[in-house]
Amino acid sequence: MNEYTLDRYDLKILAALQQDARISNQELAERIGLSPSPCSRRVKQLEESGYITRQVALLNPQKLGLTLTAFVMIGMDRHTPDRFAGFEDTIRQCPEVLNCSLVTGMEADYQLRVVVPDMDHYQQFLLGTLTRIEGVSSVRSSFVLNQVVSSTELPLNHLVTK
Repeated sequence: MNEYTLDRYDLKILAALQQDARISNQELAERIGLSPSPCSRRVKQLEESGYITRQVALLNPQKLGLTLTAFVMIGMDRHTPDRFAGFEDTIRQCPEVLNCSLVTGMEADYQLRVVVPDMDHYQQFLLGTLTRIEGVSSVRSSFVLNQVVSSTELPLNHLVTK
């Protein structure tokens, strides 16, 4: 990855693309105060430097019938590299799992964010997949009642240049 130092234009580009990655280069350039060619070069440099890793479409889970979100805490029976690697390899294959994080400070080893259509599907996922993964010793689930904040935008205010 190339070494690249962000300036105020780069931060404006990143903020704008986080809000709408479909924005045209012309509109992006106008919004941040550059001409289109330098703006396009900066976006390319941000991609090559790894600041922009990919652009995706964000889907509406409710429209797709995915109305149940669960946060799932997973405890492992042994804390060995092989046991963790086996769990992680298996969980990567589960489309219901949107996030999986190795965590500390809790009575669990992993925290998952799982999205499914309903409780029946969650039960199938729990009993048919999660509890069958070698090494899983405990599963604790919490269900989302109301999504108060949901964002994909990373905070950039700590990077503000003078």
